[in-house]
Amino acid sequence: MKIQYKKYTRLACVLLLSVGVFSSCSDFLDRVPQDEIVDETYWKTQEHLEMAVTAIYSRVKAKNLVDMENLAENTMWPTTNQYKDIGSGVFPVTQPTVNSEWANMYRDVRECNAFLENYSGATENETGAKERLAGEVRVIRALAYSFLTSFYGDIPLITKTLNPEDPELYGPRDPQSTVVDFLLKELDEAASVLPVKIPTDKDLGRVSRGTALALKSRIALTYGRFEEAEAAAKAVMDLGVYQLYNNGNPKTAYWELFTRAGKLATGRNKETIFARMHLEDIIMHNLSREIQVPDQFARFVPTRSLVESYLCADGLPIDKSPLYSDASYADVFKNRDPRMTQTILTPGDTWGGRYDGRPIAQNPDPTIFQVPKFSQDGRGSVTTTGYYYKKYVEPSAVPNYNRDDNDIHHIRYAEVLLNYAESRFEQGKLTQGDLDISINLLRDRVGMKRMDLAFLAQHGMDVRTEIQRERRVELVLEGHRYFDVRRWKQGDILARDIQGVKASWFPQLSAGTFRKSEDGYLLVQWNRAFESPKNYLWPVPQTQWEKNPNLGQNVGW
Repeated sequence: MKIQYKKYTRLACVLLLSVGVFSSCSDFLDRVPQDEIVDETYWKTQEHLEMAVTAIYSRVKAKNLVDMENLAENTMWPTTNQYKDIGSGVFPVTQPTVNSEWANMYRDVRECNAFLENYSGATENETGAKERLAGEVRVIRALAYSFLTSFYGDIPLITKTLNPEDPELYGPRDPQSTVVDFLLKELDEAASVLPVKIPTDKDLGRVSRGTALALKSRIALTYGRFEEAEAAAKAVMDLGVYQLYNNGNPKTAYWELFTRAGKLATGRNKETIFARMHLEDIIMHNLSREIQVPDQFARFVPTRSLVESYLCADGLPIDKSPLYSDASYADVFKNRDPRMTQTILTPGDTWGGRYDGRPIAQNPDPTIFQVPKFSQDGRGSVTTTGYYYKKYVEPSAVPNYNRDDNDIHHIRYAEVLLNYAESRFEQGKLTQGDLDISINLLRDRVGMKRMDLAFLAQHGMDVRTEIQRERRVELVLEGHRYFDVRRWKQGDILARDIQGVKASWFPQLSAGTFRKSEDGYLLVQWNRAFESPKNYLWPVPQTQWEKNPNLGQNVGW
């Protein structure tokens, strides 16, 4: 987040500790401490509120939002990754991430609750500032709760700060439907007090009305409340302030959105509705390097499943299109949806992975990618699947550790358009006109053949499948896939083996050290499982259940 960083960050960090700890200890103090920030002396001015909200923004998921892509089958982390383990379906109730997500999200909820309990008595420098800030906090709390209920189903719905002696700490979970009702109502209330315009200058990165409505659309869609999802998505569209990012070049516009050129701070990006922002030399991440790390295994690599999900340029899937060829590695990238080559590294692209293992005479310029590298020797980026990402890569950030200040996109206008199209379809209302104001805008940006209902019918293509495909390729590497697969009740997809390139493309893969599938593709992960209904929810973490047995446990765990 940029929000008043230089002015507020240090004090905001102190506030996170003091509000979370000292406010619960006041019964044990004889007097108000003079050397700490506590409720009795804080919450007096608008500046106090702004510092508190800045602290709350700092809790919003950053690169770990992208890490969650490893929960599904788009992406493969090469070694041990807890999200990958969960996505494989084979993990215990003691799995650390299962507990840390619960603990961290409830920490965030508590900090939001502390603000909402205390903000109303502060003085304002500008009319409506207090309610606007409270609206921002309600949206961030709703975002945290949206993760919690998606992971665990029924959860304790806590709307006030709790002390160790409070009975609510030891109560049962609230039904998921109750939680969803609460979130949708909260987001409506937040939207009513939040500004319509895209925040700029000192407010850059703040939650706006569009954020509240877009999150409402996402949550409503997730739980089958299609009419509400449609209405919320259309409300965002009708605000008239968002538009898809476009640099005028369909060959690079999509990719550029995820680089420094597409940061909100440039003023050119009117697509990203909410992001975890980063600032050079102040708060940075390591995503670009992890994607193309030049001397180790690439941390995120695309799978065969993802590569084959992209349509061909004629609008047909690879099993129907005469344009598709898999005669060679390079052929796979030809005549495809342009988002494929703006997402996945293609031979001839500039990259940061450097040496690819071939003799220098065959590749005199190591900054140009030609072929994948499968064996680690410290001299080039290694891929377990044979593919690499280019989406989210800022090339200049690859050589150095933790020097990436790209925005991490939580909610984009593209998602809103996809929500609109899907919710219209699921109500039986989808028209060609709906597609033209939603999905076809995404395709127009990259010069892809438009989605046409008559064309789909002519070629026996299922409309729901194509809407879901569109969501997959547009939002890849943004943390959506696992949540989408589960809400579509397609968990069996997560049980399938993870595969990579066709082994015959690369002679070195004939060695016995590389495992292959029966049809000749590199086999990367096997023995995956998905048990229904068990794996549609995570277990209540054992640590939490031991503290409060009234939480119960989810089915199958």
